[in-house]
Amino acid sequence: MASKPFPSRLAARSCRNCFSGDLSFVSSLPSFGSKSIEARSLFFRSLRLPYRFIRVKNVTSEPKIADLVSEEDYHNVLSSSLYDASTIASSIIYHAELTPSFSAGHFQLPKAYFATAESVRDVLIRNWNATNSYYEKLNMKQAYYLSMEFLQGRTLLNAIGNLELTGQYAEALKNLGHRLENVATQEPDAALGNGGLGRLASCFLDSLATLNYPAWGYGLRYKYGLFQQTITKDGQEEVAESWLEMGNPWEIVRHDISYPVKFYGKVVLGSDGRKHWIGGESVKAVAYDIPIPGFKTKTTLNLRLWSTKVSAKDFDLEAFNAGKHSQANEAQANAEKICYVLYPGDESVEGKTLRLKQQYTLCSASLQDIIARFERLSDNLVNWEEFPNKVAVQMNDTHPTLCIPELMRILIDIKGLTWKEAWNITQSTVAYTNHTVLPEALEKWSLELMQKLLPRHVEIIEEIDQELISNIISEFGTEDLPLLEQKLKDMRILGNLDFPDSVVHLFTEAKKIAEAKKIAEAKKIAEAKKIAEAKKIAEAKSKGKILVKSFELATDNTGKGLGIEKMAEEISLTTSEDNQVEEEENDNQVEEEDTSKDNQVEEEDTSEDNQVEEEDEDSPSAELSWLKSNIKFPKMVQMANLCVVGAHAVNGVAEIHSDIVKRDVFNSFYKMWPNKFQNKTNGVTPRRWIRFCNPELSKILTKWIGTEDWVVNAEKLEELKKYADNEDLHVEWRAAKTSNKMKVVSLIREKTGYTVSADAMFDIQVKRIHEYKRQLLNILGIVHRYKKMKEMSAEERISSFVPRVCIFGGKAFATYAQAKRIVKLITDVGATINHDPDIGDLLKVVLVPDYNVSIAEVLIPASELSQHISTAGMEASGTSNMKFAMNGCILIGTLDGANVEIRQEVGEENFFLFGAQAHEIADLRKERAQGKFVPDRRFEEVKKYVRSGVFGPYNYDELMRSLEGNEGYGCGDYFLVGKDFPAYLECQDEVDKAYRDQKRWTRMSILNTAGSHKFSSDRTIHEYANDIWNIQPQLLP
Repeated sequence: MASKPFPSRLAARSCRNCFSGDLSFVSSLPSFGSKSIEARSLFFRSLRLPYRFIRVKNVTSEPKIADLVSEEDYHNVLSSSLYDASTIASSIIYHAELTPSFSAGHFQLPKAYFATAESVRDVLIRNWNATNSYYEKLNMKQAYYLSMEFLQGRTLLNAIGNLELTGQYAEALKNLGHRLENVATQEPDAALGNGGLGRLASCFLDSLATLNYPAWGYGLRYKYGLFQQTITKDGQEEVAESWLEMGNPWEIVRHDISYPVKFYGKVVLGSDGRKHWIGGESVKAVAYDIPIPGFKTKTTLNLRLWSTKVSAKDFDLEAFNAGKHSQANEAQANAEKICYVLYPGDESVEGKTLRLKQQYTLCSASLQDIIARFERLSDNLVNWEEFPNKVAVQMNDTHPTLCIPELMRILIDIKGLTWKEAWNITQSTVAYTNHTVLPEALEKWSLELMQKLLPRHVEIIEEIDQELISNIISEFGTEDLPLLEQKLKDMRILGNLDFPDSVVHLFTEAKKIAEAKKIAEAKKIAEAKKIAEAKKIAEAKSKGKILVKSFELATDNTGKGLGIEKMAEEISLTTSEDNQVEEEENDNQVEEEDTSKDNQVEEEDTSEDNQVEEEDEDSPSAELSWLKSNIKFPKMVQMANLCVVGAHAVNGVAEIHSDIVKRDVFNSFYKMWPNKFQNKTNGVTPRRWIRFCNPELSKILTKWIGTEDWVVNAEKLEELKKYADNEDLHVEWRAAKTSNKMKVVSLIREKTGYTVSADAMFDIQVKRIHEYKRQLLNILGIVHRYKKMKEMSAEERISSFVPRVCIFGGKAFATYAQAKRIVKLITDVGATINHDPDIGDLLKVVLVPDYNVSIAEVLIPASELSQHISTAGMEASGTSNMKFAMNGCILIGTLDGANVEIRQEVGEENFFLFGAQAHEIADLRKERAQGKFVPDRRFEEVKKYVRSGVFGPYNYDELMRSLEGNEGYGCGDYFLVGKDFPAYLECQDEVDKAYRDQKRWTRMSILNTAGSHKFSSDRTIHEYANDIWNIQPQLLP
């Protein structure tokens, strides 16, 4: 690209002479009209801002400065009305020339972007400093949001939008020869996250600032992000992100704010009676700050990211000069790599170690920073009981779990508090958000690895675990030992570790008592049998005598009866003799049985006594083997359990998810501490996700609602419902959607080379590639659609199918082989269909590579159908479903995550529902394991079609096998693709039918936007602030 000089009329405004005493450039300033004196004065102030007025105040370690900005000055200092296009142009030129990142004399787009960003940063810094100064004066409680991800996206347009300076910056850049939109595209997406977890964190920061809540975010500054996705003939390939190659104009490095982060070493008991963690290695966590502006407010919050390094003295100059270059730089390399990559591969021990180092770095540096601020604002009168009244720490998922033992370590080992004091403070300070029900995502760390890397923290975790065990026993008692056993197994923090001797003794003694009862019961039964036998014999004797008497009674009293009496006497004697013999035999038998049973009982007694003695001397019996570790399995630290134990609040992120958390994932904890558990349904910011990314729709909303208040009061969106059938609104609505679709047509052509029609339905599924999110179900549905088309004539195709552009976006984790096979299948199917002349524009399949926030901001406003089709009960919430609904997109999905609530809010008739429900999943998997599942004929045909080679030579057997068989690793269709496939096809037929009726479809679209107000992150943040953090809004004067 050719170099672009400044416009001639502005070139003389270069400030290169500002410091030479030559002020001749003043005469070349353009006329400022009637306000020339004021404007020139403002321009000169803008020139000296970086050196005199704009001081980036160190909000942590700098000594407190009283009345840095007086209340009287707040309005003048912060008012955006001071900025017009001319002033902004002057500021941009100033930064282009005097804050150079590029060669002088030319003004190409990259240089224009950096200069523009730095001019915006000047404004943000003013508000930023004022916000921090005001908060320090008030010294109120603040929330600190710790997250491994902050998926910010681009900052420029969001920042000037929140500052209400979009028009002024557009005009200023136009005068400088550029369009704002083109300048904005020069900004790379910040590679600080991957998916919904990071995007949620960023939405929360935006809402916190907009709602004027005092809060900070803490994360890591990843040099290479997750990865940049490229699509080749072999599928997905990964290369490092390059977002920091040219620097980041939004961040300010705080060279004076750093903290040591320690690894390895050992723990010793000092002469002061405290534990000391000594030896090992240490790195330095350095702070990089990014301002987060609120919308139409002066409040500007801080996102502090940590980067790791070591000091220059750790460079081994002697080794370097000896030619051992790698060895010389080993310490620095080991430190820097902690913040190289988000979620480094953890299949190796080295990978696991690096991940654990990342998590501890985030927790340790952030807590040291928070505590330093607390102590500084306490004016050397530190009352640690006040800490929870000033600090609320929110752990976004299990990644920051080490906050719990780290805060305990600092309070006990460094600040000198007792265990009880430290534990009360920790529990009152920390809260935990659960984001998953997937067992593999509930982190478990090797105890051996953690003992090696963080020995003091393991000691603290072990003590927390022992206290938990005691609490469990106290809560559930010892009356029902099987119940207690189950609770201990479910709730313990340390998995596959020997239980304390006291617990072993408790269960062993309980078993002795149970066995003694069993023996006593056996004796009792034997005694009862003896008595029963004796009674039986007595009854037999009694029956013989009665028989004789009966004969006597049968005779008459005549003389002729003497013969009969004699006969009876003989019979009686015979019977008596027989009975006597029988009695003797019976007596002998009973005696033998009694002797045998007595001997058996004695043997059982002896056996039981010996067994108990052996157990006492050795180890628990097989029945109690769970009390001891199993050498076949590793010892683990269950981080989610530690979170629940150490936090005062635990929340899920959608109603159905929170129910599953209470009913299944943490049921035992819920029964023990029901008041800990809450629901906080996720939300997204309507500023970025409607106001800025969809200006066409924003204008329509403001016009029909009659105010722009919906941007900060999303409930106003509900007013659209009364216009849902208005024809004029329908026309405007469809025109805005078409305009947005044209942008996607250009994006697809640029990113993939494919040409698609804006007249087709845009059907979009964009999210992390994962089996439970079921992109596989989507692509197999497309294969079925294509197969049916190929079996029809051209006329039949046109009459049977609505034209569709099926768009995918998302990354498969680098080591997740099955997910990468799904990416490969999507691209292969697309390559075949998109080049099939029989199909034309009836069906296109596109995977947009390297999906990120900026691509989402183009795709989502253009979407007409969006797929959220995860296996029911497996998606915690989702946030993209909320963004799509806000932008008038209709969802097809299962009753999973926030889909349940979205369907309730937008209306059941405006949501395409299919699939098994969460409460059915376990039974369906059981039926599958028993071989009872019968797949749909169409499902079998589609698998066969994929295997046939229609979509290229790649062997998809392994992917298809995952959908076959009854159970086992890599098969058995765990995510129920086959089960839901028929219902999915039928639901897609309903989609086609609805889309043909554009009036109905437009109405459904309007009602989706109108019903999406609940899913603003502003609502979510109000709930966190009130129910968990106990913080109040603080509006700057």
